[in-house]
Amino acid sequence: MTTLDGPRLPAKSGKARQLVVFLHGYGADGNDLIDIGRAWQELLPDTAFVSPHAPEPCAGSPFGRQWFPLTFQIPNERWHGVEKARPVLDAFLDEELKREGLDEAALALVGFSQGTMMALHVGLRRPKAMGAIVGYSGVLVCPDGQLPTVMTPEITARPPVLLMHGDQDQVIPPFALQFSQEGLKSLSVPVEAHMSRGLGHGIDNQGLRLGGTFLAQALARAE
Repeated sequence: MTTLDGPRLPAKSGKARQLVVFLHGYGADGNDLIDIGRAWQELLPDTAFVSPHAPEPCAGSPFGRQWFPLTFQIPNERWHGVEKARPVLDAFLDEELKREGLDEAALALVGFSQGTMMALHVGLRRPKAMGAIVGYSGVLVCPDGQLPTVMTPEITARPPVLLMHGDQDQVIPPFALQFSQEGLKSLSVPVEAHMSRGLGHGIDNQGLRLGGTFLAQALARAE
């Protein structure tokens, strides 16, 4: 199995009591999101951050990585993609928790775009609920033509989730926010959602602030 790795930030306090794992978008790599950890260090001083590079070279970006291919020509492409990438990410999370000596409740996933798809897919299927999931500009992946409730038998963990999206997103349309929020609610997953006005496919300062605050509160409750 492919082994993941990427840039890391140790806990500012010197002792990690929580772990935040960033999952980047299609065509980027782990370096794309690790600076968010630097922005959150004051708010999360006891948190270690790691941002693994996705397992595959990206077909659409010669210097980037992908969690799974996106051709938009293959039925159930996203579903098969998250399913195939799940064991690799699961193994990485297990190793990182072991490395830091932490349990699942101290873990949070923060995804962007394709990384949000992975965070939601993997995070809801872990053996125990992690502390939190934050997803930017992504969507809850379901089998094509199916409602999210079809996945109910697979859901083993229900961590608190915060989803954020830009209302000008032209890559993953803004209605993905409502679809994902309602889908998570139908799976009995606690979820909050925020739409950023005037934002395209990206993360703005408001989103950074909301995400950091949500993580700080959720991880504190999980202790």
